[in-house]
Amino acid sequence: MHTSARKNCLALIATLLFTCLAASGQGRTIYSDTADAHKDIAQALAQARREHKRVILDFGGNWCGDCQVLDIYLHQQPNLDLLNRYFVLVHINVGRFDRNTDIAEKYQVPLKKGVPALAILSATGRLLYSQKNGEFEAMRRMDPASVTQFLQQWKPTKS
Repeated sequence: MHTSARKNCLALIATLLFTCLAASGQGRTIYSDTADAHKDIAQALAQARREHKRVILDFGGNWCGDCQVLDIYLHQQPNLDLLNRYFVLVHINVGRFDRNTDIAEKYQVPLKKGVPALAILSATGRLLYSQKNGEFEAMRRMDPASVTQFLQQWKPTKS
């Protein structure tokens, strides 16, 4: 299958998945209603320091079809290998944009631009990247390769 045909097929599958998730009002539970995001970030940073990784903060909600698609793409190969090797992932539940907004502000993630929204932290907690323009808020129109490119761009470099 040609690359363009494969991309079109993957985009169609993502769109269908998004439509089904949105229509059913259901999806997998990615963002915990009971998690303490501050504690989760502290634990992720400690793990990242031990393992020489970076931390990805994933802001979203279980109601969000694009968040569901991003999570699926993150857990497909080669993205899963990149994620496991170079990153610690923290899912941060934004509720209906009324939860953990202080964390979004701290890491300069403008939730009004949409979710999913990502931030990348160094192992010491320094902000390396935050989405300013809702880059992933339309995951249903993107393909897994866009996630691969993002992970490749932000993985730590060997010193």
